[in-house]
Amino acid sequence: MKKNFSKFWKSSKQPRKQRKYLANAPMHLKKKFMSVNLQKDLRKKYGKRNVSAKKGDRVKIMRGKFKGKEGKIVESLFKKSKIIVEGVQVSKRDGSKANVKIQPSNLQIIELNMEGKRADVLNKAPSEKVKTPKSPKKMENKNAS
Repeated sequence: MKKNFSKFWKSSKQPRKQRKYLANAPMHLKKKFMSVNLQKDLRKKYGKRNVSAKKGDRVKIMRGKFKGKEGKIVESLFKKSKIIVEGVQVSKRDGSKANVKIQPSNLQIIELNMEGKRADVLNKAPSEKVKTPKSPKKMENKNAS
């Protein structure tokens, strides 16, 4: 296996190759890995299932030791693909507090920070997917074969 990132890599069942792909990916792809799913009412409002995490977003922790806690995103660590949430801390043995870094897949966005370019992107009308019925001509051709 080569050490560098390959843009031609499709997929693999092997977990070691999955981890390698995530670890060696360039920063513009790591930002895409930092997407967090939206709460149901936000999904309907914006027509999207997930959005990349941004500082200031209000999130709810869905998995792990801090399940159920809510807070604002203080920092997004793109190189590590982790997020630091306000108020989610663990006490160290010397008595000091340390922030806990959480994987984005374990979070859910409750409220979006709509500053900057994000407002323009999300406020576009959600594309309505209209299911068109199959044309009868295609159905007849299949039956004739």
